[in-house]
Amino acid sequence: MPIGTLIKTIQDIMRKDVGVDGDAQRISQIVWLLFLKIFNDREEEWQLTMPEYKTPLQSRFRWQNWAKDPEGITGEELIDFVNNDLFPSLKRLAFVAGVSPHGRVIGSVFEDAYNYMKSGTLLRQVINTIEEDVDFNSSTDRHLFNDIYEKILADLQSAGNSGEYYTPRAVTQFMVETLNPQLGETVLDPACGTGGFLINTIEHLKGHMKNADDLKIMQESIHGVEKKPLPHMLALTNMMLHGIDVPTNIRHDNTLSRPLKDYSPKDRVDVIVTNPPFGGMEEDGIENNFPKKYQTRETADLFMALIMHRLKHDIGRAAVVLPDGFLFGEGVKTNLKRELLEEFSLHTIVRLPKGVFSPYTSISTNILFFEKGGPTKAVWFFEHPYPEGYKSYSRSKPLTIQEFDREKDWWGGAERKGRTASEYAWKATVEEIAARNYNLDCKNPHEVAVNHRNPDELMAEYHEIVRKLETAQADLKRELVQALGGN
Repeated sequence: MPIGTLIKTIQDIMRKDVGVDGDAQRISQIVWLLFLKIFNDREEEWQLTMPEYKTPLQSRFRWQNWAKDPEGITGEELIDFVNNDLFPSLKRLAFVAGVSPHGRVIGSVFEDAYNYMKSGTLLRQVINTIEEDVDFNSSTDRHLFNDIYEKILADLQSAGNSGEYYTPRAVTQFMVETLNPQLGETVLDPACGTGGFLINTIEHLKGHMKNADDLKIMQESIHGVEKKPLPHMLALTNMMLHGIDVPTNIRHDNTLSRPLKDYSPKDRVDVIVTNPPFGGMEEDGIENNFPKKYQTRETADLFMALIMHRLKHDIGRAAVVLPDGFLFGEGVKTNLKRELLEEFSLHTIVRLPKGVFSPYTSISTNILFFEKGGPTKAVWFFEHPYPEGYKSYSRSKPLTIQEFDREKDWWGGAERKGRTASEYAWKATVEEIAARNYNLDCKNPHEVAVNHRNPDELMAEYHEIVRKLETAQADLKRELVQALGGN
């Protein structure tokens, strides 16, 4: 069954259930069911390849023992089992001492998960549909999860939530490739959503891996934090399908809830790649976790303070998506930008056109690339153009990774040597930026200025056009009258 049809079939069954209210709940329901199915398929493989593997689940809570049989428990018996036995047992795994890493992963997934369905008959139909159509031990079906994932994200958008979770794949791939994380370097996404940046990092590092020890090193070096249950569940599931069998470093938490002063040098990381939430406000008191100069309730600003603090000295590097408002904003934003230029090398800002995040948001965004161990000497700007014939992006015409070839050709390699100004690229000195009160909203000097002219001149021109039109209409009417014999 095609992926789109599979998800639609499941959703159509759920729409008949009085307990599921809206797309967001339907998606959450699909995700926890898919997670248990995937975990069961992975367990079957681990038991063959890892003789020492022991399941963290009691026998009756394993998918294969309560869900796999299409003629298994159903109706009220199934709902009672899920609500009163299965979920309480899985939730406890988040808190029980001595639980295995695999058990902790399950516990973190189900800590805030819920079963919304009230009809056990309909729930059995959903389970049977998943069981019949997907085998995650099949390499083909495992790759299909990417399509399931994209379909779920598209549905999240229609539910009004996905702008919080999704960064276009082309953007995540470009940022990761440009930072070029190496095996053994610690990589962090402090607002990882569904894990897009981390999955790209895994794909990037796979080319450097030679044995099982390298896989273990990679698993220990990739870190993410996500505070919302649904994207966190998707991130864990996606990581498992990309070779990270025990993604315990993907935590369900609010990164900003820990005081900045509590981070020691050992908490610093080599690489941070992220698209932090912007436009939102944190709950009261979160700003008190930060020094006075950074105190604000604006989420993106607090994340920038955290990112700058957590990079390793001299070798730490980052790529961060931020809105235009950060570039020209004042107050805390000015403090952050001043420090960014004085203590970091803010070497490049890629200015993305509107519509890159369409249809999630129309806000203009930028990618800031910087390294800890400044100061900055000059900031290069690169304005990413639309492809020829485009006026914006859309779901049917998204940004593609090939479009970033222009930036890659210009970049100048790891040392950024040989950069030149062009119709897309220009640079500004730190002195020029400081004189602008650290306003980084530097416009492309090579753009052809559009002269909109004086309003009075335009109004006079408009009246003259109207006069000529009225004269032409009168002449035409006179000609018609004469042609009709003067009547």
